Amino acid sequence: MLEKIIALDTELLIFLNGLGSESYDSLWLIITKQINWIPLFLLFLYLIFKKIGAKQTLYLILFIALLLTFTDQVTNLFKNGFQRLRPCSNPEINTIIRVVKSSSSYSFFSGHAANSMAVAVFLYSLLKRYYKFAFLLFLWPLIFAYSRIYLGLHYPLDILCGYLFGTFSGFMFFKIYQAVQKKYFPQ
Repeated sequence: MLEKIIALDTELLIFLNGLGSESYDSLWLIITKQINWIPLFLLFLYLIFKKIGAKQTLYLILFIALLLTFTDQVTNLFKNGFQRLRPCSNPEINTIIRVVKSSSSYSFFSGHAANSMAVAVFLYSLLKRYYKFAFLLFLWPLIFAYSRIYLGLHYPLDILCGYLFGTFSGFMFFKIYQAVQKKYFPQ
């Protein structure tokens, strides 16, 4: 059963990765770098500040930092535990896929997917009552994580599991945030 899932995962990677072309490679290299998303993060920060104020925004930033630390460390535990080779490092397929970027670390599960989905779920949970289009936040992790498949750095299952873990983490941290906020910052 596991072999079948891994085979399907590899086939889907080969298909999705094969949709790319050299003319778009530089765009996806820009998309995959976290630093290039700073304008979006600043927009999120502005929207949050506008609705909840400076003190609450600082408190929120602390929680997001804790959330990112948590998801990143758990991701590293999984990567080092499973030690699944990245597609770009896998000699069985790296000659038949488009390897746009290489990395020697392990693949399962995607930290980009986990971190971006965790923050998106957390922020959506906060912002949905203020902004009716808050669901658009989820475009960010979708585009961000797809870049990893496009570049040959992750399998689709790595992304899916990262999304699932990120969703769980974001929801869990939001509930903790609410409980702490209720206790120390009652309205």
